[in-house]
Amino acid sequence: MKHMQMLSKVQDNTLGVSAFRIDYAPNGQSPPHIHPRASEILLVLEGTLYAGFVTSDNLNNTLITKVLHEGDVFVFPIGLIHFHVNIGNTSAVAYSGLNSQFPGEITIADTIFGAHPRIKPDFLAKAFQLDPNVVKDLENKFGNGN
Repeated sequence: MKHMQMLSKVQDNTLGVSAFRIDYAPNGQSPPHIHPRASEILLVLEGTLYAGFVTSDNLNNTLITKVLHEGDVFVFPIGLIHFHVNIGNTSAVAYSGLNSQFPGEITIADTIFGAHPRIKPDFLAKAFQLDPNVVKDLENKFGNGN
């Protein structure tokens, strides 16, 4: 998670929840990811975040977003691709709560372009409608250039 630091985490508490404090540098982000076993609620303590998720394909893959300020909350439904990014000029702080002790996190780009062994570039090029050289460049950026 580039430009974002998770300072504390409460997990394995037998309460069926996880909680995180997230500190964002200016332009810091939590890149597109999913939690396969939990919904998430994000509370902004300081700064300004842009947050959103994409509905499932049976709802036409609609992007739902909001600019969040201090005191605002945003809910990300279980299993949907979502993100949050600091759009302010200063640091931002948020708390994240998930309704599972083991929510899991799958970061989309890292998972696809950093898989070991790698997914065949020709397949990814066709799946994402990209030039195969773009796929190879993405694999190099995500640590899977061989």
